[in-house]
Amino acid sequence: MWFKLMLLFILGLEVCLACDMDQTKEGCRIKNGVCSCGFGCISEYRYDSMAECNSALKGKRRDSCYPSPCMNGGSCIQISQKPYFICRCDGTGFFGQRCHRACPIQGAGGVTSIFPYECIVI
Repeated sequence: MWFKLMLLFILGLEVCLACDMDQTKEGCRIKNGVCSCGFGCISEYRYDSMAECNSALKGKRRDSCYPSPCMNGGSCIQISQKPYFICRCDGTGFFGQRCHRACPIQGAGGVTSIFPYECIVI
C-alpha cells in the first residue's frame, strides 16, 4: 500500500510540474512514432483513445513528429497547439524549439545570463 501511495505521489508531482491540474486528462499521444496512453497535460495527450492515435499514425491524421523536426537526438511529442509538436532536448547538450542550439558553457556568461533548463546536468 505504501508503495502505491508513493508512486501516485511521484506521478502526481510530475504532472503538477508540467501543467495545471485542471489542464490534465487521460488519453493517448504519439511520441517518437509510437502511440502511448497515460495521464498528463491536455496539450500532449491529444487523442482520446488508442484507436484514434493509431489512425493518426496510419496517416488519417497528420503526424507532426514524422519525420521528426527535432535535431541532435531530441524527442518529438505531438501537441494540440501550433506548431503541433514540442521537442524535448533534455540530456542532449542542445536546447531551442528544435534542439538546434548548443548549450552554453556553465558560468561562462556571467551571473546575469540566463541558463536554459534543458542544459542543466544534475
